[in-house]
Amino acid sequence: MNDQNRPADWKHFDDFAAGIATNRLPVTDALRGQTFKITLKTGRTIDLAFTAADTVAWSEGAEAGADWYEALEVAPQVFFINMTFAARPAEDEAFIVDTKTRRVLSVRERVREAGEAPGEPRVAQTYSAGVLGDPTVPPTGREPAPTRDLIGLTAHYTYSPNHVYEHIYLSSQRYAWQNLVGVQRGHGDVDLATTWKFAENFYVFGFREFIIPVASLFFYNWDTMRSTGKFLGVTSQGKVENKPAGAFIEKKSRALYDHGQEPV
Repeated sequence: MNDQNRPADWKHFDDFAAGIATNRLPVTDALRGQTFKITLKTGRTIDLAFTAADTVAWSEGAEAGADWYEALEVAPQVFFINMTFAARPAEDEAFIVDTKTRRVLSVRERVREAGEAPGEPRVAQTYSAGVLGDPTVPPTGREPAPTRDLIGLTAHYTYSPNHVYEHIYLSSQRYAWQNLVGVQRGHGDVDLATTWKFAENFYVFGFREFIIPVASLFFYNWDTMRSTGKFLGVTSQGKVENKPAGAFIEKKSRALYDHGQEPV
């Protein structure tokens, strides 16, 4: 979508992103000096070498580079790894990695050119489960997979004293949001969404907005009621940026559906 689809008072990505990481977990340098081999079910194999607290050397097939990353320990031995690519500024990738069970979830994001996918959000996301280390050795725990667990849930997310949002998880494909406190107060929409269950009480949720070119990816930890993630979007100046975010979660209510009338 482009600005002709944006209402006159609709905020840009950078308007609401300022301060939205106030309640985010801190980054960690726990991965510095470590190397990861990740094999995804899509057939991709990625090697990561964390050479500094914010630099990762990566290789995949004939491609290689050294780029910015951040790591956050979102649960014991579970890391949210957020990477950007200097040579591909319209793309990023996140890996959620459990170093104990060796389960992995990759989410690649790309800001598409205006008009590339008419009628769809500008930012695309691709999800893939995988394994850390030797793929011939079976990992433990459940395999990350799409889930319907959140359907019907209404929850509030407090990113800062000036950022409170309500989420209503409508179906396996869409969710509704509205801003309760902040510069977007009174604004809301229904956007495309994807939810994967990573492990018991751990979820990965992503959404892709229609009106402005922005998507988000969050790790939900129901044990601590924390949401940790980031946004990828286009600012009011036309620049693609990856911005951090994090919130405290409050579950508010849940809708129940009669048999045969459940959402898709």
